[in-house]
Amino acid sequence: MTMNRTSISAACRALLVMLALFLGATAVRAQQANTGYVLGADDTVQVVVYGQTEFNITTRIKSDGTIVMPLIGTVKAAGLTNIGLANQIADQLTKGGLLKSPIVNVEILNYVSKTANVAGKVTTPGIIPLDRPYRALEALLKAGWVRDVGASYVYLRRPGQPETRLAVEDLVRGGADKDPLLQDGDTLFVPDSDIFFVTGQVARPGSLPILPGMTIRQALASAGGVTATGSSNKVGLIRGGAKEVDVDPSQLVEKNDVIIVKERLF
Repeated sequence: MTMNRTSISAACRALLVMLALFLGATAVRAQQANTGYVLGADDTVQVVVYGQTEFNITTRIKSDGTIVMPLIGTVKAAGLTNIGLANQIADQLTKGGLLKSPIVNVEILNYVSKTANVAGKVTTPGIIPLDRPYRALEALLKAGWVRDVGASYVYLRRPGQPETRLAVEDLVRGGADKDPLLQDGDTLFVPDSDIFFVTGQVARPGSLPILPGMTIRQALASAGGVTATGSSNKVGLIRGGAKEVDVDPSQLVEKNDVIIVKERLF
């Protein structure tokens, strides 16, 4: 019995150690993901050394990831945050014997090296600088949101990975697991809305966008409703090129459905 208890106790301790390591690694990853914008080539920075104007410059990071500081020379900037670059400059000023305990501030004036694209049926498509961690929902909001003619889903295209389809409703209502963080080079694309066609005895026949969870009954209402000469009990459906069949009004609408409202028999 003593051996069993000892074994169980050892197993528990091992499990606790593994859990602690896992949580620690998760915390480190979370901290790294939120440390701020990481500088890269073509970003523009402003360096201010308080009380020492001869060191103050505004410069673009060169293609090799460096900037050139007065009296210091080349400083590696790519791969650092603005705070990291400020600390590095302060260290070089101190080690070079130029200043003692300098106070350095670095501001990013132009975010170029890390961007995402928002395209398709949004109000303001364009390039979004990833000046902080952005999720897909935030990027759509920054682009003015999905237009009325846009789909109820968006495609996330990431270099080297398969395209991912994200439901807009999930982005709004779901947790962080359904609303991914954007990475440099990502593209969010909102396609045209899926549509259906309605013809026959309705007020506004034609093509209309499919809303999430839309039923045949709701589709008829969006087309202005059945006319006085039509019958809501005589509705046909053509789907996928098959022949016309009678349809239950509670059935969900699918892309490219053709809904036919027939005349009432008097």
